[in-house]
Amino acid sequence: MDQGLIAKRLEALRSEHRDLDSAIVALGENAGADELQLARLKKRKLRLRDEIALLEDQLIPDIIA
Repeated sequence: MDQGLIAKRLEALRSEHRDLDSAIVALGENAGADELQLARLKKRKLRLRDEIALLEDQLIPDIIA
């Protein structure tokens, strides 16, 4: 994958990750929060974190020590 495309994808994923974080906090503050929805948001946030880590690894070349 092209470095520029990876960087754009990373930016989009990080933005979505921040948005999910805000949504999770807001939903968690609600006493009558939908626990299933909260769990889904957290699961999506974890998937995003994993995808972000994979893309970051592609941007950083392996250094053989």
